[in-house]
Amino acid sequence: MDEFMKIAIEEARIGLAEGGIPIGSVLVKDGRVVSRGHNKRVQEDNPILHGEMDCLNNAGRIGSYRDTVIYSTLMPCFMCAGTIVQFKIPKVIVGESKTFNGAREFMESHGVEVIDLALPECIKMMEDFINEKPQLWNEDIMEL
Repeated sequence: MDEFMKIAIEEARIGLAEGGIPIGSVLVKDGRVVSRGHNKRVQEDNPILHGEMDCLNNAGRIGSYRDTVIYSTLMPCFMCAGTIVQFKIPKVIVGESKTFNGAREFMESHGVEVIDLALPECIKMMEDFINEKPQLWNEDIMEL
């Protein structure tokens, strides 16, 4: 597993330890971490603070995102995918899409390269969370 996905998983674990949803993200440019973040929707009572959104918010203004890669432990939802497309981030590397298939086709239809690593560690983390807190998960994905 590459170092950037390890950081995204670390971010997901931080979110889980804070009582939130275990989804982490990392933005990489020129082989270095620009920012990192995790889902803080529960912790900050903010419905749009998904892992990718927190990561991009933490990046601040970096000018162009055209030469970046964003990592996420879970396939981005349509909100996060829309931001990825809007910012013209060319590549997304995800830990898994088994527990949530997200917006892969949407991103690909806008020229974003999507790589799904199908990592057992990411799948297990989300399956465990969904089994332990189904109400919170369904709230996060608007399935209530």
